[in-house]
Amino acid sequence: MVRAGLSTRGAIERGPRPYAAAVPPASVVAASALAILPIVAPLGWFPDFGFIMLVAWRLLRSDVWPAWWGAPLGFANDLLTGGPIGLSVALWTAAMLALDLSDRRTMWRDYWVEWALAVVLIAVSEWAHWRIDALMGARMDPWSLVPRVIIAALCFPFAAWLVARLDRWRLGR
Repeated sequence: MVRAGLSTRGAIERGPRPYAAAVPPASVVAASALAILPIVAPLGWFPDFGFIMLVAWRLLRSDVWPAWWGAPLGFANDLLTGGPIGLSVALWTAAMLALDLSDRRTMWRDYWVEWALAVVLIAVSEWAHWRIDALMGARMDPWSLVPRVIIAALCFPFAAWLVARLDRWRLGR
């Protein structure tokens, strides 16, 4: 008898992991925690990795969480990144609502449309962060947003791939 015949659980009987519902929020918080790494730079060139993961999860699996999950995850991001409390809450919730609206308005999406949608959301988020920082007295050139948006646009395919792998792992496939 082959070894596959000796196993107790087949491919049909295999289900999601017991903690499958906690994997998407935990991965977003872990990506937000990358801001804690000791990276010294005169300007913040690194994008909001938590927001990139949130958008990647939302574009891959719209059924994982409802739109209101942007608020607690944004609050965790504000605490971890040291940003103004409430900014990520508002931006992430607005992004979730925009993605819900986009799901209702589009009949189909391919990878390029999702990438463009993610880049637009990331650019709007980075601009809002820059604008709030400017209102709080930070002296930053508007052109400092360009490297952040380009890096975020180039990081999104990796985040989408990582989210797809995490989703396969959490569902036991």
